[in-house]
Amino acid sequence: MTRPALSRRRWLAAPLALAAAGGAALVPALATPAATAATGCSVGYQLNQWDTGFTANLTVSTGTPVTAWTLTWTFAGNQRVTSAWNSAVTQPTGQPVVSASNLSWNGTVAAGGSVQFGFQATYSGSNPVPVNFALNGTGCTGPAGPPPSGPPPSSPPSTPPSTPPGPPPAGCTTALICDDVEGQTGTAPSGAWAVSMRDCAGTGTASVDSTVAHSGTRSFRVNGKAGFCNHAFVGRTDIATVGSVVFGRFFVRHSTLLPDGHVTVLAMRDSNDGSKDLRMGGQNRAMQWNRESDDATLPAQSPAGVAQSIPLPTGAWTCVEFSVDGPAGQLRTWVNGTEVAGLRDDGVPTQDVDAQWLGRAWHPALTDFRLGWESYSTGDDTLWFDDIALGRARIGC
Repeated sequence: MTRPALSRRRWLAAPLALAAAGGAALVPALATPAATAATGCSVGYQLNQWDTGFTANLTVSTGTPVTAWTLTWTFAGNQRVTSAWNSAVTQPTGQPVVSASNLSWNGTVAAGGSVQFGFQATYSGSNPVPVNFALNGTGCTGPAGPPPSGPPPSSPPSTPPSTPPGPPPAGCTTALICDDVEGQTGTAPSGAWAVSMRDCAGTGTASVDSTVAHSGTRSFRVNGKAGFCNHAFVGRTDIATVGSVVFGRFFVRHSTLLPDGHVTVLAMRDSNDGSKDLRMGGQNRAMQWNRESDDATLPAQSPAGVAQSIPLPTGAWTCVEFSVDGPAGQLRTWVNGTEVAGLRDDGVPTQDVDAQWLGRAWHPALTDFRLGWESYSTGDDTLWFDDIALGRARIGC
């Protein structure tokens, strides 16, 4: 690994509910006023489908006002709901009937108004539009929308489905890889996880900690030291199974503030970029992305660029989410559920953010996933990582 050039200048700088396929909601249903019958209702049903699964965004309109709502429908095939947003969805095991109810904040719908929610589900064979929509027991009419034309693609679309209103599903229900570290039985990472130190090894260490955890009783602990060779990571090599569009989520706890110098906390090898790393970390005391091959940063390391990123706290767990879209050459980043403007490459030039990043074509193909600490100048840190998830759709905090 070539030691990257360093910047020569420094500057100081809503609730949701889900239901499992087993039929019981993963969280208790929220108390709502008694539902009243709705008339003149219609349902819009928009699919985003791949070979074994799909998401659906529903728009429910009503001709009469309601203070609480429950929408029911019947699947015509073997579809199974796995998660939902903006509603509490249940589907009894082995049954095609599904029920979606409002949350505490979206139960009131005015006459002529509408409410939106969505869900993710699995299927095999055909995926026809549901039938028998009913709102508070009254049958609905109106456009349900045809299923996608042509055969479904063999994998999820290269561009992720548009983000639905409200927060995304929480937990690991949409993740293909999900690990809360509770399966680790010793002090050395094992199974799919292994300690790695590229090129050279010094005093950095990575282990399983049974005294600090975001959930449960275990987490991965990394003792990182200043100087490149004192790095340490714990990682896995099956990220390619997720596909060309990767959504990730992990919780991290820092003991030291991000330093002025360049550091890395997440590294992912890119086979389309000479097997160099795509790196998330920090510089000038704020988060940044860095491309090892050309040392491009996101955002630009200027006062205005750094101001569009954020620092990370110490002594507290922080939820970090990201998406890397290989075909589109784009990435996004969320911290505690809020997108960070300076950590977004959407293909549209943004002053003080992505000039270096857009300087050449970039279509990453990620082959591994490593969490840890790597410092290219000054800066020690002890970090903990927990509740790690990778999937094809946003997972949530």
